[in-house]
Amino acid sequence: MRNFLFIILLALISLTSCRKDFDTVPSNGRLTFSKDTVYLDTVFTGVASSTYTLKVYNKSNDDITIPSIALGKGANSKYRLMVDGMTGQDDKGQLFNNVELLAKDSLYIFIEETAAITDANPTDFLYTDKILFDTGDNQQDVDLVTLIQDAYFIYPKRTKNPDNSFTYEGLPLSETDPKLTSFPLDENDPVNGNELHFTNSKPYVIYGFPTVPNNKVLEIDAGARVHFHDQSGIIVANAASIQVNGSDSTTEALENEVIFEGDRLEPGFAEIPGQWFSIILTDGSTNNYFKNLTIKNATVGLFIQHNDGTTVEIENTQIYNSSVAGILARTAKINGKNIVINKAGQYALACTYGGSYDFNHCTFANYWSGSRQNPAVLLDNTFNDGQNILTADLVKANFTNSIIYGPNSIEIGLKKSDQAQFNFDISYSLIKFSDYSNQFTGTMYDFVKNPGSKNNLVTNSQTNNDPKFKEAYKNNLRILKNSPVIGKGNATFIISQDIDGINRTSPPDLGAYKHLDE
Repeated sequence: MRNFLFIILLALISLTSCRKDFDTVPSNGRLTFSKDTVYLDTVFTGVASSTYTLKVYNKSNDDITIPSIALGKGANSKYRLMVDGMTGQDDKGQLFNNVELLAKDSLYIFIEETAAITDANPTDFLYTDKILFDTGDNQQDVDLVTLIQDAYFIYPKRTKNPDNSFTYEGLPLSETDPKLTSFPLDENDPVNGNELHFTNSKPYVIYGFPTVPNNKVLEIDAGARVHFHDQSGIIVANAASIQVNGSDSTTEALENEVIFEGDRLEPGFAEIPGQWFSIILTDGSTNNYFKNLTIKNATVGLFIQHNDGTTVEIENTQIYNSSVAGILARTAKINGKNIVINKAGQYALACTYGGSYDFNHCTFANYWSGSRQNPAVLLDNTFNDGQNILTADLVKANFTNSIIYGPNSIEIGLKKSDQAQFNFDISYSLIKFSDYSNQFTGTMYDFVKNPGSKNNLVTNSQTNNDPKFKEAYKNNLRILKNSPVIGKGNATFIISQDIDGINRTSPPDLGAYKHLDE
């Protein structure tokens, strides 16, 4: 008997699953929606939006037919719809006829948009339309709203070939994507004007790797916003320079800060690492400086290698959410003041293949959300080129009035070869170093094993020197009023203002921030 009922059940399932048609009645204007208005987050002019979703419900007891689902602007609309997998009349995503919807059921509408700034309302830069359901007295609608942002677009020029393929300007950097190229910034670009001077008049959106040519300087004004497409960056060539001229801001809008980040403006991408590649200072770049700059969501925030005899000046700079490293230096020369780095897949700061470094009032932390084997800071006088281990002198690596911290037991790593110099000095600083197995011995580790000799604070299993960051996992590394780092700095090396532009007291607090009164 049980087998007989099972066979009947299978037959019924088979019959109902094969049924493709059903009797319906016309929609009566009583549809309900998951949203009254669909806000497609800010997009750049001419760039397609992400896909957004609207759910439509038939809460009645009748199977219905919606006579039409259409965009209010019809063929002129910059929006595109997909209704339950259908692309509509002529596959244009603008008009759908006789859409059936079962009783107590729902359907999905997927929405995208590509509009230019000229399509938007000139007073508020909003581009709007409606999805219209049915016509006449039964018509219902859902509003669509997108903020369009104008921008300068910097990308390699292309030339059409006789076979309708294209040749792209510059040196290809990827075999799979011919548009991923290195190409020179143009002082006399017919559309953008002087591409060696980034202003704050509107954002810049970068595709590929624009390069600062030899003996040229890329100047970036206070308040500039630079957005990078996937796997893009800026290359500073031999004898070329980049000079970022941000300044203090007075509001939370950071109106005078220079910001480098990805080109996805939706809130869901605000903290996603690895959305673009890096700012690359190649061999021989010169006279580079970065002031009041925030770098977000790169693979490597700053990649600095073999700069010439000049020192890269980095001041009041924040680097967050790097999928590999905040700063990756290779035989570089850096002078850093009021630097904050947090959340990197490997290192917040990696000083490799030797070099010369001075860091004062810096906070190097790494509250990466995933697993991480590497320390927040690495000092290394070697480099593996894939075939050999090369060495170069670590002339100096000085850290003063700084914090080196994170959730791992040991947050500073020393990788030394006796084939080259390995000179470093860490003093008046807080360091996370819990050597449970006592594997790090010798005088090289006196700065953490005998911290008083360098006036350091060390967080380990015997101490409670938690710096009391406000919200470390949210990239807020300001310190609270009960932090042990307050007043523990060396006044000789004091920087008068912290990264927020607040006057420091003497003796100063460690790290890039003066403590909060909370």
